[in-house]
Amino acid sequence: MNRKSLLFALFGWLLSLYPLSAVGKHAANAVELKPRILILTDIAPSDVEPDDMESMIRLLAHADLFEIEGLVTSTGWNTSNYPEAWAKILQQVIDAYEKDVANLMRRSEQTSFLPLDREQEKQALGYWPSAGYLRSRSVMGSTKMGYRVLGTDNHSAGSELIIRLADEDDARPLWILAWGGANTLAQAIWKVRQERSEEQINEFLHKLCLYTITDQDVGWGERHSNYPFSSHQWMRKVAGKEMLFIWDESAWLSQNSLGSIHWAEYAEQIQGHGSMGAIYPKYKYGVEGDTPSFLHVLPNGLNDPTQPGQGGWGGYFVWETGMDKAAHVWTNSNDSIKKISQRYEGYFYPAVFNNFAARMEWAKTGKGNRNPIVTVNGHQGMEILTLDSKPGKTVTLDASKSTDPDRDALTFRWWIYPEAGTYKGTVALTGENTARATIKMPTDAAGKTIHVVCEVTDNGTPRLTNYRRVILRLP
Repeated sequence: MNRKSLLFALFGWLLSLYPLSAVGKHAANAVELKPRILILTDIAPSDVEPDDMESMIRLLAHADLFEIEGLVTSTGWNTSNYPEAWAKILQQVIDAYEKDVANLMRRSEQTSFLPLDREQEKQALGYWPSAGYLRSRSVMGSTKMGYRVLGTDNHSAGSELIIRLADEDDARPLWILAWGGANTLAQAIWKVRQERSEEQINEFLHKLCLYTITDQDVGWGERHSNYPFSSHQWMRKVAGKEMLFIWDESAWLSQNSLGSIHWAEYAEQIQGHGSMGAIYPKYKYGVEGDTPSFLHVLPNGLNDPTQPGQGGWGGYFVWETGMDKAAHVWTNSNDSIKKISQRYEGYFYPAVFNNFAARMEWAKTGKGNRNPIVTVNGHQGMEILTLDSKPGKTVTLDASKSTDPDRDALTFRWWIYPEAGTYKGTVALTGENTARATIKMPTDAAGKTIHVVCEVTDNGTPRLTNYRRVILRLP
């Protein structure tokens, strides 16, 4: 079978899994698979801490973009013994999603759900899962903190789910997004280390990517003084070289503070919009501090989440020793890196919020704005585009074939992401506010890379943005 025949066969197989009525017209045009995520959340009553509930509502408003493999309630700063009754709050959000999803499905013209057993298989980008699927993936994780609880008495439905998911025959990484403590993941790793060979352990770890919102496997009062207590430090020591580990100490703080500053916009455009908006609580300490974890993975063309140094909606990271000074990790905790990350977090915040607001309008009315589709040099999609050039040459990047599903007018912005590339000098870019940009390759850039971001925004309400990153490589 030649390559063309193989591609048609694969396309036909995917469509056989996803009838147009279930996947929706816009999703069927692409037939790409979603990124796999599992949430570890210490979701709590609003009078204790409402931000996990806020983030859960935003996540489910974007459920067509993620294969939500698990919603695991577990420990965090709120308590060292997670009350099982708090898990009912997660079910409240899913109940509200169930009421809104018919309207949300209109966004991609999806008219039905796959049978539950088919939903348990690989999901196409653009597919809205049923509430029944989400309930089937909601389990309890570890209810106690610290690496010392790891062992036979700490097994949970959450840790067993992680092991099963990582063992699946699936080339996509499994992203573990820790809104609270990641003790449940540590328990899964502990069990695998007891039962498997070193080669099998490493194979298991290679499937995992962890994004932690700070370190919440320790009490709030000891959060910067008792890292040795935390299973996070234990994981960094025993698995940090084999498992991608992101430790955020910037994006969550920016999201909390920017959300609080702009709370009036949440009150107007989020609260009261659909059933999820009706239960979206007002912040207590900050707004949606856990949201950056899935913004980092959200497919919008801006970044490859497995490359944390590229930077994206979920922050910018470098490989260095973490705040505990015990092991290397992808982080943004030191002042100079945090300053860079916060600059981009502030820049992206309006686009991030508008994305949420537009979806909540769909939840409320079944109508709204949709994101542009970015095409650069004839390449449509969201994967990173890599082009080779030579020092002194001129490269033209053309996004004029980009489209908007609502036929809105588009504006363009091209810019260099200097921290992401290896060339640190000045790069001459012209046409930055047009559909076509030209870039003069520096004469001293041999062996370096230059990262260019194409930003396409429509004039709908609210204005929505999608991206395409181009890496210019000068071998």
